[in-house]
Amino acid sequence: MITREDVESFLDRMTAEGVTHEEVEQGLWTVRPGGALEFDVVVSYTPPVLLLRVKVMPMPAEAAEIAALSRRLLELNATDLLHGSYGIDGDAVVLTEALELSHLDYEEFRASYESMTLSLASHMRELASFREVR
Repeated sequence: MITREDVESFLDRMTAEGVTHEEVEQGLWTVRPGGALEFDVVVSYTPPVLLLRVKVMPMPAEAAEIAALSRRLLELNATDLLHGSYGIDGDAVVLTEALELSHLDYEEFRASYESMTLSLASHMRELASFREVR
């Protein structure tokens, strides 16, 4: 099984690509993609899984916009996301993915991380229209 130290080494390997990370408490990191993306991926080592999570945006205030956004998030879950899924946590939209530690390797971790960041980069313009209504 992958250890906390293994996850730290995965993150260290990604620094060559401009990714920065900080362990905010044992087994919990904030990871910032390089480039123009301005969000943090939270990586949480919670055996038997490793959780990756991004707070995408606040939920809109109007019921009609909440319904439209919820429908669009479900559509994106079904058509555009390979591993993770959008969800609602309190008053925020989040993108989450869980990886089993029992057979996780660097390539799977990196692919999941990149899938999340690529999805966000391609979806943010559309999702921002829901944020502006607020």
